[in-house]
Amino acid sequence: MKKNIFKFYFQLGSVGILTAFLFACTSDENSPGLEYMPDMYRSPAIEVYVDYNNPNSPSALQAPENSIPRGYKPYTYPNTNEGYELAGQELKNPLKLDQKVLDEGKVLYTSFCAHCHGKKGKGEGSITNAIYGAVPSYADETPNRRGNRSMSQLKEGHIYHTIMYGLNAMGPHSSLIREQDRWKIVAYVQTLQGKDPLAASAGQMEEPEMTEESEEEMEETESTTTNEITE
Repeated sequence: MKKNIFKFYFQLGSVGILTAFLFACTSDENSPGLEYMPDMYRSPAIEVYVDYNNPNSPSALQAPENSIPRGYKPYTYPNTNEGYELAGQELKNPLKLDQKVLDEGKVLYTSFCAHCHGKKGKGEGSITNAIYGAVPSYADETPNRRGNRSMSQLKEGHIYHTIMYGLNAMGPHSSLIREQDRWKIVAYVQTLQGKDPLAASAGQMEEPEMTEESEEEMEETESTTTNEITE
């Protein structure tokens, strides 16, 4: 027992002497001594405006013109009436829609939209302010929205554009919601409009039906190709 205690005090004393030696043994009387693991309290981080390979050149240079961050996808439709209408005509949901996407869209809608638009999209949200109390239902058929269309007539591009920039009392949500999540919300909002985005998505993936004229054209093309090969 005494031997173990003696060994413990010997080790403790050795560590103390070694520590004192590290911090005290220096020729500079103003120096605090040698630093043990200085990175723990003296950060080696690179300063913003210092280029350590070339001290005469700043490291935070201006980005080249028209450059964008990696992974960022620009939204090319401007925040104008023309941009809104063009988005409605051209933008289509890029997601492969299924029930899981709609369920995720519902969760996102509940988090970001339901407080104004209501859980069922009827405009009966939890915010009682008069400005936000006039939000119409997504199923409303009165043509009083931008472009003289009703809420039920809004296309997926219109809804996405509105999420990006906002509209009237609604503020922009582009910085709050990721691109894929915006499209999930769009798909769920379409269900609140009374539409079936799953059926529409399936219809877009189906091959177009062959008409009699197109069948005749195909037969003529096959016949011409066969003759050319034979000759």
